Amino acid sequence: MATLGATAYTFADWVSKINPDGSIAKVVELLSVTNPIIKDAAVVEGNLPTGHKSTQRTGIPAGTFRLINGGVSPEKSSTQQVVDTCGILETYAEVDKALAKLNGMSAEWRASENAPFIEGMNRTMASTVFYGNTAVDPEKFMGLAPRFNSKTSTVQSSGQLVDAGGTGSDNSSIWFVTWSDQTCHLIFPKGGQSGLIHEDLGEDTKVLSSGAMYQVLRDHYVWNLGLCVKDWRYISRIINIDTSDISTTGASGPGGASYSGPNLINLMITAYHKLYSVGVGNLVIYCNRTVSTALDLLAATKSNVWLDRREYAGEMVTAFRGIPIRICDAITDAEARIT
Repeated sequence: MATLGATAYTFADWVSKINPDGSIAKVVELLSVTNPIIKDAAVVEGNLPTGHKSTQRTGIPAGTFRLINGGVSPEKSSTQQVVDTCGILETYAEVDKALAKLNGMSAEWRASENAPFIEGMNRTMASTVFYGNTAVDPEKFMGLAPRFNSKTSTVQSSGQLVDAGGTGSDNSSIWFVTWSDQTCHLIFPKGGQSGLIHEDLGEDTKVLSSGAMYQVLRDHYVWNLGLCVKDWRYISRIINIDTSDISTTGASGPGGASYSGPNLINLMITAYHKLYSVGVGNLVIYCNRTVSTALDLLAATKSNVWLDRREYAGEMVTAFRGIPIRICDAITDAEARIT
């Protein structure tokens, strides 16, 4: 398994290079507590002011066997260029100056007051990484789900989907994502700064609708981010996992008296073998808390040989074939059936 951050910078790497005083590093550390993608993902500076243009190979020469004195026709590889744009997520945080003075005007207190704003942006960004769709919301960026959302054979990525059989609207997914600069990575605009940027705007006068005024201390947060899937073969998705079926998972596991849902282990084995290679980049599995609970219960069975517990990025996680399984609450239990 590839070492974390070995093939491309992570957010933490970019922060350590761009802003060595550590002021932004604290924000990155806070984000990574609740959004594991921040720790896992490779991050690349885009080659465009608004995003990143990548060249994706769509065909390779096969070569030709020839006879003596026989000719060989020339061949060439085929490529396509894809432009991925970044979305700009912003918010302003304000605290009453009088309240700040009661708390010593400390930076630590202001940071604690602003923490919910950072957490909210973090959740929004994590959700967009999975579900962002510029065809519906052009101000966002294209996430993973719209790129892996059809079983139609004419869709390039359709072969990367594994169907768990759910038919309702209470479905979820398990994602196998290979992070690297050659497979899948996050992007920020050319010449920009990676990660969530914080600016202390200082003191200002706030005017209420009634005309009353008071002094506030204002902070500005902005995050420019996008997603580039350079090679879809390094991502697979288990779709249509009916979460109401897996909620009864017990120690007996798939096929036992207490379980009638999809065989998650078999589905994960299939999804694993959909990947073109597992020796490139940082391969991580993502699921939400409902699915993770079911997998942990399966891991507790003595007969299980596919799941275990191990350390990853400084914490204990459940792993499948040595691949860490990360809980990401941005993945919902309300996905519609994918056909």
